[in-house]
Amino acid sequence: MRKRFAITLAALIGLAFTFAGSAQTFSKLQFESRVVWKEKFAGFGGLSALELADNGRDFLALTDRMILLQGRLSRENGRISGVQLLRHEPLNLPKGMTLKARHRDSEGLALRPDGTLFVSTERLNQIWRYERAFGAAKQLPQHPDFRKFYGNAGMEALAIDRRGQIYTVPESSPRNRDGLPLYRLTSNGWQILYFIEPVDGFDPVAADFGPDGKFYLLERKFSGIGFRSQLRRFDLGAFDPVGERLLTTAVGRHDNLEGLSVWRDDAGQIRLTMVADDNFKFFQTSEIVEYVLTEPKAQSAVKPLAKPVASL
Repeated sequence: MRKRFAITLAALIGLAFTFAGSAQTFSKLQFESRVVWKEKFAGFGGLSALELADNGRDFLALTDRMILLQGRLSRENGRISGVQLLRHEPLNLPKGMTLKARHRDSEGLALRPDGTLFVSTERLNQIWRYERAFGAAKQLPQHPDFRKFYGNAGMEALAIDRRGQIYTVPESSPRNRDGLPLYRLTSNGWQILYFIEPVDGFDPVAADFGPDGKFYLLERKFSGIGFRSQLRRFDLGAFDPVGERLLTTAVGRHDNLEGLSVWRDDAGQIRLTMVADDNFKFFQTSEIVEYVLTEPKAQSAVKPLAKPVASL
């Protein structure tokens, strides 16, 4: 009985996705490609973060059960056509730390050019530093707010600017704050740089700095039958708390997009590559999708923080 119910539910959800996904809000982004990612090893799924090298092929990805994956995208005429997994291992914990399964909730990735990797953990609301991928972990200092995040709505988005500074945004506002704090790590600890205004019930899940020097924020919203995704862009030099909305999808246009990497291709176009978390559900999909920013290239002249292949 339960099995039949699950199958029926999945069919209904799929049908809803078909109709809801047929319409998409107009945006400044042009859809380019989508590929479903499947692997047979135990623990694959729950993809929550993505860091793509400047060549648009080599990448690191992270599951929300603390498995780090290294791989390579194949492309045909610039569009993603396949995924090759090269390595996967559980993340090392900071020295002396043990975690129960329910606390193994890794959500964000950020990569410096020298190969230093940062990981954000949601339920613990900590950020760990790795001198190299698959290496040893060291816990970074915390802001007092980090202990006030809600249980499953804490530290999700993680990004590095072109100067190598770390930024993070929680999935929802902490108990003592109005708006979504944008935290930046300085030599004196974490500071709140700005407050981002929530829009239409979307929650932050990933962030990255683009080659234009601007802060890109990926957000999602669950409607009951599927997910909607939203992308906003912020100029931190002339901050607007609402930002610029680049994309808002219809329900079911994509699955649960949770990871974001923003980069520039050989033609000079800014691309936004995202990965979806299937929540380890058979009726959801692990997918990688990519959009291209359609505005004039002249607006994107800031030298980015490079992510060379060697770092991956």
